[in-house]
Amino acid sequence: MKILKTGKPIWHYFGPGVISGASDNDPTTVASLAVIGSTTMYGLGWLVLLVIPMLAVVQVISAKVGCVTRHGLEFDSRKLHGRAVATIMLLSVLSVTLVTLMADMEGGGAAMQVLTGIDYRWWILPLAALSLAMLIFGTYEKIKRVLLILPLAFLAYPISAVLAHPDWHAVLIGSLVPHFERTQDYASGAIALLGTTLTSYAYVWQTIETARERPPLARLGLVQADASLGTVVAGLSFWAIVVATGATLGVHHQSVQTADQAAKALVPLAGRYAGVLFGVGLLGSALLAVPVLIATSAYVLNEMFDWRSSLDTKWWRGRKFYGSMCSMTLLAALAGLLGAPPIKLLFVSSILGGIGTPITLVIMLLVARNTSIMGKNPIAPWLARAGWAVAGIVVLATGAYFASFFWS
Repeated sequence: MKILKTGKPIWHYFGPGVISGASDNDPTTVASLAVIGSTTMYGLGWLVLLVIPMLAVVQVISAKVGCVTRHGLEFDSRKLHGRAVATIMLLSVLSVTLVTLMADMEGGGAAMQVLTGIDYRWWILPLAALSLAMLIFGTYEKIKRVLLILPLAFLAYPISAVLAHPDWHAVLIGSLVPHFERTQDYASGAIALLGTTLTSYAYVWQTIETARERPPLARLGLVQADASLGTVVAGLSFWAIVVATGATLGVHHQSVQTADQAAKALVPLAGRYAGVLFGVGLLGSALLAVPVLIATSAYVLNEMFDWRSSLDTKWWRGRKFYGSMCSMTLLAALAGLLGAPPIKLLFVSSILGGIGTPITLVIMLLVARNTSIMGKNPIAPWLARAGWAVAGIVVLATGAYFASFFWS
């Protein structure tokens, strides 16, 4: 194994990007992709693949911000723009994170319902308790090791796609030839895809994790390679979900509104094991995303109000930090127990993601190009232009979604 001059092996610098990128493949994302596959088949496959480089751009920028500033994005935003802008970013991140956490807890429960037959609401509190216990009583390094294992569950998605026996010629056409129809299915599918995959919590968490790791600038290339690897893992999973649901639900014109329905529908159409594998992948995504969502909310509050706590702080010394985790988790769990319709959570989460992402992304781009924050290491002009292009695409998709209500 190669040892770097820092005294650490190469693999030490891999982890934050994989976790951040993979956590983007949460149950809300799975549900959005299932809806896209069931309503448009492979028609938006090209946009799913386009999301991979878009995610890579965002994650590479956030990795460099965390590596150079040694702080999370919320702290950098407050330092550069003051509390007013930092408060806007805080509210944007927390609102998207809370709604996504609600949906993801229901998604984790739905996965257990698919695998066990027991109603999903019985699993919400155990999932919340397990996530909190890991965050409160575990150290950062132990938590990272656990989270790095969970993306292996995503292998279930490509296996499910193969078992679904899709028309591979149609898959290739949909994936490689850009195509868009002026229908609400396409418009809502596009904003749901971009809103839920380019969601702010993923790249905010990337800056936090990278700052926590404190890699030397000489190893920035490895850190950015790690960030890119995470987006590839997530992006290929996105594509496999669309293929699997398009090959089963889409060809039979069975529109679904939740990942739970998609997993169940795969059983009679593609075989029992395809449905079970889909449920396993959904559970893995929930177990990965829920702790990241909870921790992200606590860290942005921590940086806004200078609580000076972290996951390595003992709970009795970081009561505000851990108290915010518990409050966020309790709110999300109660929403799940009250039986909030998953489709409404999915809809709100996707729209909030589409609106919130450009706000937070613009703030990050301004930080990343500012020499008073980044010193001699601002992001390259071409990378900044790519970041602005990503923000513009999300804004256009949001506009197309609202315009779709007026299309005949």
